[in-house]
Amino acid sequence: MDALATETIKTTCPYCGVGCGIEAQVNAQTRQVRIQGDPEHPANFGRLCSKGSALADTLELKDRLLQPRIQGRDSSWDEALGFVAGGFLGMIAKYGPESVAIYGSGQLLTEDYYVANKLMKGFIGSANIDTNSRLCMSSSVAGHKRAFGADTVPGCYDDYEQAELFVLVGSNAAWCHPVSFQRIRAAREANPAVKVVVIDPRRTATCDIADLHLPLASGSDALLFNGLLHYLHEQDAISHRYIDAHTEGFAAALRAAAAGIDQVAAGCRLDPDDVRRFYSWFAGHEKVMSLYSQGVNQSSSGTDKVNAIINCHLATGRIGRPGMGPFSLTGQPNAMGGREVGGLSHQLAAHMDFSSAADIERVARFWGSPNIARKPGYSAVELFDAIDEGKVKAVWIMATNPVVSLPDADKVKRALQRCPLVVVSDCMARTDTAAFAHVLLPAQGWSEKDGTVTNSERRISRQRALLDPAGEARPDWWIITQVARRMGFGQAFPYQSAVEIFREHAALSGYENDCEHGRRDFDISALADLQPAAYEQLQPIQWPVNQAHAQGRARLFGDGRFFTDSGKARFIAVTPRAPVNPPDQDYPLILNTGRLRDQWHTMTRTAIAARLNQHRPEPFVEVHPDDARRYGLENKSLARLESRWGAMIARVQVSDGQQSGSVFVPMHWTGQYASQGRMGVLINPALDPVSKQPESKHTPVRIRAWQPRWQGFMLSRAEQAIDGPEYWVKIKGKQFYRYELAGDTTPGEDWPAWLRQHLGDAGTAAKWQEFQDTGAGSYRMAQAVDNRLETVFFVSTDNGLPERSWLTGLFNKPQLAPEEITALLTGMPPLGTPDTGAVVCSCFNVGEKTLRSAIREKGLKTHQEVGRCLKAGTNCGSCIPEIKALLL
Repeated sequence: MDALATETIKTTCPYCGVGCGIEAQVNAQTRQVRIQGDPEHPANFGRLCSKGSALADTLELKDRLLQPRIQGRDSSWDEALGFVAGGFLGMIAKYGPESVAIYGSGQLLTEDYYVANKLMKGFIGSANIDTNSRLCMSSSVAGHKRAFGADTVPGCYDDYEQAELFVLVGSNAAWCHPVSFQRIRAAREANPAVKVVVIDPRRTATCDIADLHLPLASGSDALLFNGLLHYLHEQDAISHRYIDAHTEGFAAALRAAAAGIDQVAAGCRLDPDDVRRFYSWFAGHEKVMSLYSQGVNQSSSGTDKVNAIINCHLATGRIGRPGMGPFSLTGQPNAMGGREVGGLSHQLAAHMDFSSAADIERVARFWGSPNIARKPGYSAVELFDAIDEGKVKAVWIMATNPVVSLPDADKVKRALQRCPLVVVSDCMARTDTAAFAHVLLPAQGWSEKDGTVTNSERRISRQRALLDPAGEARPDWWIITQVARRMGFGQAFPYQSAVEIFREHAALSGYENDCEHGRRDFDISALADLQPAAYEQLQPIQWPVNQAHAQGRARLFGDGRFFTDSGKARFIAVTPRAPVNPPDQDYPLILNTGRLRDQWHTMTRTAIAARLNQHRPEPFVEVHPDDARRYGLENKSLARLESRWGAMIARVQVSDGQQSGSVFVPMHWTGQYASQGRMGVLINPALDPVSKQPESKHTPVRIRAWQPRWQGFMLSRAEQAIDGPEYWVKIKGKQFYRYELAGDTTPGEDWPAWLRQHLGDAGTAAKWQEFQDTGAGSYRMAQAVDNRLETVFFVSTDNGLPERSWLTGLFNKPQLAPEEITALLTGMPPLGTPDTGAVVCSCFNVGEKTLRSAIREKGLKTHQEVGRCLKAGTNCGSCIPEIKALLL
């Protein structure tokens, strides 16, 4: 990159809710970008995870949606916008405003979110706008609202350095929030007195720093924290003064929590001594942080679980002060910003909602809306049920992929197939959801967007454009505004820039608000007059930002004042409930789901970055050794999982970190990358009755070995359109594409013809090597042009296939050496040739065999020594647990 042509631009990472700052060196002429962490951003102080570090690798234009499309043909913006506006107006005229809907995303910027909600709730007059944030944090929203009177996160990241006890509940932060996790690790290493408790049915990478791991029974979190509340009262470890002065409802909550340690241990399937140790640590440490995430939220009783945790902090007065408090680790980069503008269907903008007639009238006055919605709309799962039932006739899906991510995902697919009008705004041309769109609208992607996001600690940061928009891509707020004008609402949507929207958003937050005296928590009215230059230079700041707190405010509730009518926090009496649809004879196992270290949501961005695809390249199911024996499953074999809602095929990983009776599957694979890897088709669509968040952590399933007639893999320099095999997975690598394949049907002796059908004719320059043993069902092929490897293909009747790592490395070479050509069909490197093995550290592309060799040959004893030798583990640190396992 030409240093003279580069510009340094500060922006924000588009992945998890940590909200890391980024410094990007940008060459606008060549569209080259270099990424590093922003050392001045208070969310990360220069650190990035493997995903954030690889962002520059995701900016290619291949597969981008570059212009509007209607019914599969290219169109102009004017035609496409008119088609959408006319389609929505037609449905409203015929069926009413409840017949149309918007489904948004935590990938939208706050300005995008704001105008979408204003259009739907303020001017169409329906609250049928929800978001994929419903799937990850709506239980936290509901729990906060019940306890505090507002959706307020009390603490901040600075508390990490001051806490004495960390309680991580249902959070694999090591993989899902890596930068925050490394900050917690550093705090623990700096102060050996700090304790860490991890509460999770699985033994995850987060347990690497745990002093105590509580592998509780799936769904039993509320019982565990009810028991803690009971214990704190019995031990007189509660703050009577705080309870009397600043809370209400304690007596009822305590009565509901009457469970002793033995009862809790039995119900949670835990060792009573471990329960007692956790309870005594919580009682004995003043500065306790309880960090929770999807393992708590994604439950049919998620809201109760959130409140059971908050109850324990209220009972001890440990909230709103340094180093303590309940803390929701948000899943998406702007889930918090979406909450600020009323992104969920039961909310109104600026932390107002439909439960208050005064709030409805206030927002209507501010917007000048004669037709504001007056009741909640459909939540995410309910929305697609309504589409399936024909109640919603038109849906506009923005920046999300519900055909993959929603529970009972095949029902979502069927619903979109029968929906009269499906509009999709996305930056990618091909997604599982885009396949059902009547209209595709090209939205700007990260690196082109300009606006704001809010992270888990209420910190607003700027996301700035690095590059000019690709093709005809436009900002989401612009697209929405243009449709609103064509629907006749132009006077209310005059925006020409993101800063105009931000100013209106900020002004509404302060409208008829007295944040200091308990009116509404969200108030950024001090930013309501921000001019374009100041908006461009806006530094990360935590709300509220108002007259009383012009520089923001790190913590709330330290003064004991809350946003309820009484000004007091509310204890919630929690009665633990069993998950909906428990396992039975037909479906005896519990399916748990979650994220991986190197992938993000439905892989539309991360799968573009080759280095992010190597650590866990295939959909997999993690199974306890006892269950593997019970169901005849072998490690690295294939298995079929079935629930009442659907089925998938995954590669088996046998692990004693998994509980017997439960299995784990990651969420990421789509129909673009795997033939039968969509986890969402399995998932139980049961909802929490308060938050409407689906039960993604507890689905009854069954499992059986899938033994195809053949298995194989292809490595090809060119991307291939694979068809025929029942099982295929596409993995992008550096200079190659990898395809894992298996099937029950086979071309028999005609593998060469099958390959030529897929690969085409490379001409006379192509040299083929082949080996076939028809009796054994084995076939191997390598194709090279001028000694440059183009394709290798291996097939076997079992899983006895060579490792891929050495073969994939050959694609980086301009020409193969004679000994490498000779060794190709063996799949084994020539004697003396290094083989890196499967990738462990994605940040620096360090493989398992490289690590093992260095550990053995150099006598490395600690992960720090490994880091100094090979760099592995020195960036995001997420691979440290695996490195430590190799040191044993």
